[in-house]
Amino acid sequence: MLIGNLALAVGPWLVRNSGTGPIAAAHWRLLLAVPFLYFAAYLTKQSIKPGRPKIWILLVLGSLFFAADLGSWHIGIEQTKLANATLFGNSASIIFVVYGYLIARSLPSRLQLVAIALAVAGAFLLMASSYQLAAKYFIGDLFSLLAGVLYAAFLVAMLSVRNHMGTWPLLAHSSLIGAFPLLAMAYFMGENIVPQDWTAVFVLALTSQLIGQGLLIYAILHFSPLVFGLALLSQPAIAALLGWAAFDETVTATDLAGMVAVAVALILVRLPEKQQQKLAEPS
Repeated sequence: MLIGNLALAVGPWLVRNSGTGPIAAAHWRLLLAVPFLYFAAYLTKQSIKPGRPKIWILLVLGSLFFAADLGSWHIGIEQTKLANATLFGNSASIIFVVYGYLIARSLPSRLQLVAIALAVAGAFLLMASSYQLAAKYFIGDLFSLLAGVLYAAFLVAMLSVRNHMGTWPLLAHSSLIGAFPLLAMAYFMGENIVPQDWTAVFVLALTSQLIGQGLLIYAILHFSPLVFGLALLSQPAIAALLGWAAFDETVTATDLAGMVAVAVALILVRLPEKQQQKLAEPS
């Protein structure tokens, strides 16, 4: 799950350097990953055959949500600061956490509330030095926030599909379905679709779609929505570290405090689950 978030954290820089329009970059992210995803399904002997009609309806619906999420987020990346896009785009984490409690029909424990508060505070601290509210960023912020809502809807749909389909065929079908609406959107918006240099979009497809989304879809069955949702907030921390390592960006005391807060939150939120597992084990 954390490696998947690490791979996704480099996405905004690659979108900015794709040499195409933002929606076109999303199209190539999906389409270029498709052959690798089907090959991964073949290597792992995961069936790509259709399941029940209900599962395919959820798969198509989730794929369209994901395509709309990518299109919205990539527009947001181009029209606002990377920090703003990262923060609003990760609103899916809180929405998915709330969804988890709704389906469980329960309220969070005190420890879980502390973990949620720490994770959110940590994310805001990480973005504090570069986040900026301004009229010129308003449209980009709205698109990024919309992307967070759409990504949460995608996760909810995939959580049901993942119970009936392996990671790689699920992501392969989803990428293939979502790639063509994005191409139509990019064409309608008059974007530059074909890049002169394919390096950035190819790396985007491998890191964000094959590795990043692949690992997250695999991990979604292994964690509760609470843990999974809060783990998405590790992306700002990873982005800050990548900026320091690759771009000589300064990591401030506020950034470090945010990283520590997110890390502690991920530890705290796992404690109740571990205690329940221990109680369930036979003596």
